[in-house]
Amino acid sequence: MRVLSIIAATALSVAAARAGDSEPAWRASALALVPAGYVAGEAYRTDGATGYLALDPATSNDPKIPASVFAQRQVLIVKLSDDRTRAVTAELKPRTDPARGNRDTTMSDADGEESDYTKLHADLAAKRASLPEGTEPCDIGAWTQDKDPSGLNVRAEPSVKARVLGTLPAPYRLKMGGAENTPEGGWLTEFRIIGFKDGWFLIEGAKPPGKDYEDEKKYPRNAPKPYAGRGWVAANKVGAAYANGGTRMGGLFTAPFIDAKWTPAQRELGGALDTDGGPKRLLACSGAWGLVESHDGVRGWWRALCSNQVTNCS
Repeated sequence: MRVLSIIAATALSVAAARAGDSEPAWRASALALVPAGYVAGEAYRTDGATGYLALDPATSNDPKIPASVFAQRQVLIVKLSDDRTRAVTAELKPRTDPARGNRDTTMSDADGEESDYTKLHADLAAKRASLPEGTEPCDIGAWTQDKDPSGLNVRAEPSVKARVLGTLPAPYRLKMGGAENTPEGGWLTEFRIIGFKDGWFLIEGAKPPGKDYEDEKKYPRNAPKPYAGRGWVAANKVGAAYANGGTRMGGLFTAPFIDAKWTPAQRELGGALDTDGGPKRLLACSGAWGLVESHDGVRGWWRALCSNQVTNCS
């Protein structure tokens, strides 16, 4: 999975430790000072009598106006009481940490893993000009969930009125001799999502359904062939699997940053979210993050999504 495949298993223990850290005493009183329209995340630093509280727009998990991992963030700079336990005053400012900048990291990034995602997002930002105007750069794996036998239309523009460039096949099952691990509903057509705009995903590199999982010698020559070029598909026809993004499992973030507000969420068959299965819906994307809805109705951001149909994406 490109850069995401380098995430080591030790990332899980680091993320778990970070998630278990107790918040500073001053954070609770600082919440009353958060400006309207913002949601408080992690109190990511305390320097003497000054505290720093991550903030994100309250609309960050709205699929109509989703947050961007590339956007300037804000911080609530909090003046603390003499005993450092209470917030006295606070001021909203752009988040411009000279040492760490505006990236999705915290001061507890002891293993330096966030630098991998920093590089990925910097590379994606540099490629923004090569995408259609207004497109949010993304890099996640996904598949079509459309069961229409005629396939899912791939369009030239993010609109149902746009020209159809080709189609992505419906779920496909080999008639004879298929692999034992074939999904119950058949193989789904996989692709890369490279952008998002107004409820549509910009995709490329679609693969024949199941070809990567079947015996090459048995895969039929007349199997359905997808349009493999670049084009747009409706977001409500697309799905994916949770992958290991080296961050806190068990729930979703309000914004595509690891110090944003975090909410517990459940898998389809119960239990805390992890790399087993995928979301109920994939709504939007930004960089390596996907805005999803879990099967128990929680809407938020998960870092790293993939299209592996056989094993989990850990």
